[in-house]
Amino acid sequence: MADIHMEREHSLGLAGARAAAEKLAADLGKRFGLEGEWNGNVLEFERPGVSGKLSVTDTHVRLEVALGFMLKAMKGSIESAVHHEVEKLFPARRAP
Repeated sequence: MADIHMEREHSLGLAGARAAAEKLAADLGKRFGLEGEWNGNVLEFERPGVSGKLSVTDTHVRLEVALGFMLKAMKGSIESAVHHEVEKLFPARRAP
């Protein structure tokens, strides 16, 4: 079960969403020491104590992160940082 779960609509299209996901992975990778690999349109990442998936479609992004015991105490600050990055890189979809 995910400790951090986030879904968001966007208007980037699939190519734009993958590019934004790459930037998100690079930014969070530096900050939290994560490494990831694409499996289709799902970026799977992990490091000791953290694992997760970032799924992208042409209209949605979905993030699920599982935290190990030691990092659960820091969930609030990790979740805040992740939400900030996702909101910055995946602008909300506008109504037509």
